[in-house]
Amino acid sequence: MSVLRFELVDEQATEGLGKLIARALPSSSACFHVNLVGDLGAGKTTLVRGVLRALGYTGRVKSPTYPLLETYSLSDRSLNHFDLYRLETPAAFTEAGFDDYFSVPGVCFVEWPDCATGYLPLPDWVVTLTATDRGGRMVDIEARSPQGRCCLEQMA
Repeated sequence: MSVLRFELVDEQATEGLGKLIARALPSSSACFHVNLVGDLGAGKTTLVRGVLRALGYTGRVKSPTYPLLETYSLSDRSLNHFDLYRLETPAAFTEAGFDDYFSVPGVCFVEWPDCATGYLPLPDWVVTLTATDRGGRMVDIEARSPQGRCCLEQMA
């Protein structure tokens, strides 16, 4: 299995999918990279908020649009949430030292990964969120690595 599809009717359902994702993540000693693809307002940050809530984070979860990165230290792992929409050039990804976050244990969620094409490592998952005519979202989770396939099978 390399793709799972979900239809989400509202924001609460998007956070609920985030909780399912949190349960499927590998152990805290692993690196796991998820690219989030979707238009503005598609629910990318809402999905990350659901993951964080399921992992025990109770603080405010905001989109990292202006700082480009929000880091959350959890009891058993770190979660890094990137929003590369405002990245000036793809090379600015490594110039900012962001590539270092992908070589240590933790989870990295990356919004707008195309803004760092050629510099961003290959993801374990690509999660694509698309608006539906009914106001909800279709979400495809595609595994792109053996680790990603294993985690996806846990969700099935």
